[in-house]
Amino acid sequence: QLQLVESGGGLVQPGGSLRLSCAASGSTSDYYAIGWFRQAPGKEREGVSCIRSSDSSTVYAESVKGRFTISRDKNTVYLQMNSLKPEDTAVYYCAARPLRLLAFRLCIHSADGMDYWGKGTLVTVSS
Repeated sequence: QLQLVESGGGLVQPGGSLRLSCAASGSTSDYYAIGWFRQAPGKEREGVSCIRSSDSSTVYAESVKGRFTISRDKNTVYLQMNSLKPEDTAVYYCAARPLRLLAFRLCIHSADGMDYWGKGTLVTVSS
């Protein structure tokens, strides 16, 4: 069974940067897509970004487009977060989806289809 471990969270000032890592116990290429999701206190979980294993295509939520970048190597998926805002404060989770989607762009809206989840890493953006 795939295990995912997130790291890289912490406290950062508005406008700052962080890079999150998601280390997988096996090759991420064995899964259709890896995604980053987040949940802020008192709010519903939302999709942030996904990367497709076959060709490294990416999709982003509108709220992070142009600021966040997802990337991957064989066993790790990264989320580079720049120009951070207080509203980015949340616990960030990575997740793996084994089955393909008819439309990859729906990945960030398909948390129910992610079969494997990490325990999350907290990102706090505050001055």
